[in-house]
Amino acid sequence: MDTQTIAAAGLPALGWALHGGLLLRRLATARRDPLTGLHTRAGWTTRADHLIAKHPDALVVLVDLDDFKAVNDTHGHAAGDAVLTATAGRLTDWCGRHGIAARLGGDEFAAIVTDPAHTTGLFALRAALAEPVTHNNQVLPVSASVGHCHRDRLPVPSLTDALSAADAAMYAAKGHGRRNNTR
Repeated sequence: MDTQTIAAAGLPALGWALHGGLLLRRLATARRDPLTGLHTRAGWTTRADHLIAKHPDALVVLVDLDDFKAVNDTHGHAAGDAVLTATAGRLTDWCGRHGIAARLGGDEFAAIVTDPAHTTGLFALRAALAEPVTHNNQVLPVSASVGHCHRDRLPVPSLTDALSAADAAMYAAKGHGRRNNTR
């Protein structure tokens, strides 16, 4: 075979390799929120399902920003984006190497921590989430309702049950007013 024949035969293979690489990149970005860089619900759920089954001490956390609509309405969507980005960073920092965080949609976030002993605790998370965010020289107040569930306290240690329990705890926190959270 001459070099032209070999090159011609390799061209389709190169095309498929490039196409496959682009598809993998698009799939990866579909599992990440473009604003915060966190996992989306689909990407997080897949990983969290695996982690909760594997780690008996896993902790599932749900976070919902309080009065987020007021930030958008008063200061604009760019300010709201700054609050979402700051929240994502704070949640990611809190998880550290021992967990993963996600933006489930809107102003709702989730995390699973596989070894809660290596986090700074839920009190520290609540404090971090309550820190104001500065945007365009304006200080924006931020607060969040936080609900959590320990996997080992569930009759059936599934992600669905843990999320349901964390959701109930989060809404109980919302019922007690801003900045109040369940233990």
